[in-house]
Amino acid sequence: MYQKWQYWNTASRKWLWILVAVGLLASIPVIADRMKTETSSKKVEIVFDYRDLTEAASYQAHPQDYLNEQLDRLQQAGVNSMAMYESTLDDFRKAGRVVTYTTQNVADMEKRLSPANENFTYIVFADKENAEALKPLILRTFTSLDINVKPWTYQGQEGLVVETSPEDAYLKPMQPDPIAMKQLRSKGFFIVPRMSDSLPYNQELTEEMLASFQQNGVKRILFEGDSVKGFTDNEKEHSLAAFAKLLNKYDIGLAAIENLKKPQAGFNKLAYDIHYNVVRLYSLSDKDSTLDVETLADRFALATKDRNIRMLYLNTAPSRSIAEAKVKDSVDNLIHSLDKPGNAVQRMEKKGFELGQAEPFQVVDSSIQRYLKMIVLLGALAFFSIMVSYFVPALTLLAFALGLVGSAGLYVLNSSLMEQGLALLAAISGPTVAMIIAVRTIRIKREQGAELSVGQRLIQTFILYVQTAILSLAAVPFVIALLNSIAYSLVLNQFRGVSLLHILPIFLAAIYIFFYRGVSIREEISKLLRTPITVLWVIALAVIAAAGYYYLTRTGNAGTVSNTELVFRNFLENAFGVRPRNKEFLMAHPLFIAGAFLALKYRKAIYLLIIAAIGQASMVDTFAHIHSPAALSLSRGLLGLGLGLVLGIIAIVVWQVLEGCWKKWSPQLKR
Repeated sequence: MYQKWQYWNTASRKWLWILVAVGLLASIPVIADRMKTETSSKKVEIVFDYRDLTEAASYQAHPQDYLNEQLDRLQQAGVNSMAMYESTLDDFRKAGRVVTYTTQNVADMEKRLSPANENFTYIVFADKENAEALKPLILRTFTSLDINVKPWTYQGQEGLVVETSPEDAYLKPMQPDPIAMKQLRSKGFFIVPRMSDSLPYNQELTEEMLASFQQNGVKRILFEGDSVKGFTDNEKEHSLAAFAKLLNKYDIGLAAIENLKKPQAGFNKLAYDIHYNVVRLYSLSDKDSTLDVETLADRFALATKDRNIRMLYLNTAPSRSIAEAKVKDSVDNLIHSLDKPGNAVQRMEKKGFELGQAEPFQVVDSSIQRYLKMIVLLGALAFFSIMVSYFVPALTLLAFALGLVGSAGLYVLNSSLMEQGLALLAAISGPTVAMIIAVRTIRIKREQGAELSVGQRLIQTFILYVQTAILSLAAVPFVIALLNSIAYSLVLNQFRGVSLLHILPIFLAAIYIFFYRGVSIREEISKLLRTPITVLWVIALAVIAAAGYYYLTRTGNAGTVSNTELVFRNFLENAFGVRPRNKEFLMAHPLFIAGAFLALKYRKAIYLLIIAAIGQASMVDTFAHIHSPAALSLSRGLLGLGLGLVLGIIAIVVWQVLEGCWKKWSPQLKR
């Protein structure tokens, strides 16, 4: 019975490979849909924080002149939008649109005693224009909060009395300053309002606000704070759904801020309800706005090209310079990064982008995509089962069967989790199977007995290099097809468990190389356990542990790089138009070439392939960043393979020279 089971497990590998091939074919239309989606939006919107600009202007001798001058300069450099926050009474006061008084101030001005039980806010409008624009706004805001407002005049100037303390009145947010908005629109800027969730949700006021936004050409809003508008009241009022209906009615979308420490609460729900009318936004902090011009230009250009960013948000802040004895800001620096000499806008335009109001991706979703994904799912499970078969052949069919049952269960509970799980299994299986087949091929070639010439070893190494890369990249179509959703592209849904992709293929390749040598696994483990531990072993393990820690800290979005490496990255970007991963073409791929070449002659050189597995896993991991265009990820991988091949051949030439020198001179050294 056991022998029959073993036979069926061994025979099933052939059919599993067929399933993998069918899955790859089924993924092609899905990949085509994703690539059409990724090329459907090419407009880039550069947004400047208007509040930051007005604050910087307030430190100048002539604030209004400075503000107008910088607005014109920013527009010429490529900034086409201004972000406007919800205004407060205090903002209107600072802008000179109103003058506010306390009850005590009014009593003093009228030379009478102040009422003992009154602490109201008295408002006088600066002129008729301000009164016409702001009075309705102030009335609606405070009356909606059940705060009484009544008319008041002072020296013939129209005003209001708000029956709450100035400290409280100053905190209540209203619509963005309509007068400033009108002025910015007259200069040709688009408006990106920033909305908060600080007040109870009011559908009537919100609709009035969105109608005003639509009249002013607003196409996208940005949220301020930790939650979206309406989130706090959603449990009782279902305010998110109500807000989404208004956004759809007025054709206004959202901007998703990249790399927030914590997603804004309610954003995903709102994005789903507005059919993902969302674009990704890169926010440059006021601190980073002082970086050198070239660094900023690189950031802007790479954000649009590499990460599907369609909105760039610029901040500035005034700072005191003791060295120059004046107050400075970073507006000049930002202008130079966008225009000359940084030329960020020009670089973006060369890549096919154009300045304008950011547009969402037009999702291409073929009607047969759901059925194709089912076939891709089977192919991913087959790939995983093949990987299992190389380690425990008796579990091949069981792994496939359990995978089917588990996938069905996960689909019922959480279909997104099922897709991610299968994509991860395929992503791990591809590089692992590729490395195992490479190791087996090398052992078979070496055990055939005949010693290969240098030329033959070089040809075999090249064939093996291409074959291994193709097998590793065979996992990519499964990842793309299974995770083909706009929610992943917008990073509203994360591909979790990618850390395992960084580790498991390398670990499994090491296990195979150490313990699967054509003899009993038990014997290999026993031999390892009986091996004496020397100081050299301890040092080697410490070095491996340190290298592993460094590898993990450098992997993913949290990794940091030195200034020297940043310069090198920028050089690669400028030289090739796309930057391959350093760990691939500088280390892993050359080590694969050198390791395979040496292992065809020297048995212990096979251990170099453990480190080389990093490159195979890294190629697949590049495609796990769903927010990066698939075509760009492919370019990065192929360029890394090409450069790695060149460096690997150089390493072989160096080895051959050193080996020749050793053969020639070592007898003399021994004498």
